[in-house]
Amino acid sequence: MSEALPREDRTAAGVLMMALAVLGFTFIDSTAKWLMLAGLPALQVVFARYAGHFLVAVVIYGAREGRQAFVSNAPWRQLLRSFFLLGSTVFNFSALKYLPITVTTTITFAGPIVVTLLAIPILGEKVGLRRIIAVCVGFLGVIVVMQPWGVDFHPAMFLSIGALSMAALYFIMTRLLAGIEGNATQQIWSSGFAALALLPFVLGGWVWPEGPVWIAFCLIGIFGASGHIAAVIAHRWADASILAPVIYIQIFLAAVAGILLFDTWPTVWTLGGGAIIIASGLYIWQRERVVRGRVRRPVPHTR
Repeated sequence: MSEALPREDRTAAGVLMMALAVLGFTFIDSTAKWLMLAGLPALQVVFARYAGHFLVAVVIYGAREGRQAFVSNAPWRQLLRSFFLLGSTVFNFSALKYLPITVTTTITFAGPIVVTLLAIPILGEKVGLRRIIAVCVGFLGVIVVMQPWGVDFHPAMFLSIGALSMAALYFIMTRLLAGIEGNATQQIWSSGFAALALLPFVLGGWVWPEGPVWIAFCLIGIFGASGHIAAVIAHRWADASILAPVIYIQIFLAAVAGILLFDTWPTVWTLGGGAIIIASGLYIWQRERVVRGRVRRPVPHTR
């Protein structure tokens, strides 16, 4: 098993590193959508994303930690975590084939809201009434983005809901593995499992990239590895409570990518629903900070 590196107090650098991680996540989605529009099957794009990630992780962590980077202390939990991450990516990339990046990104922002809800039965966490109300408001924001009553509704939005649900379960499993697995093991297992699981399905219908498509096909794995590694480093340099809101800059980055690469502008419904989801997520984040602060606050001695 790989050992976790010690925490460092580098808050400003941690925030910057988290912003770079979010930029990497935006590059993943943008490249995936571009590759599929170029004619590559969705599963092949997912395979490229994880195969490249796996190779980068092996080069970085394998050289530093050797065989220990491949050894897991909780293999079944690690496999389940890897399955949820793979499922989230498959659903998300499939949705990206039909939906603007701003829509899929905005729906994904409801992830912390779903995690809060799932943490009650799975992790046994206690969630107060105010956070439950915030969860309901967040789901209202998702409905606003989806517009099931409007002409712009597309069934692929249910794929984004699937991606959101799988991602929430992935984060729950990550919490369960905290303190059990090091970063190297988690990076190698999650990317390696996905690449191996997809390989039999993509070989039969493999489409060879041509010209500049090859460059994007190779880069998507590097974007995946660099984004996740940057996020891990950021959480080692700064508290999660400080880094959590940084993820919301992705809506701006996704909008820019959609305009520049695909000539699609975010709609009023997407922006309005996104604002509701972000406000709900920020409220849940703030309430969790308050609750944790009360737990950690020392009890005064009585005489």
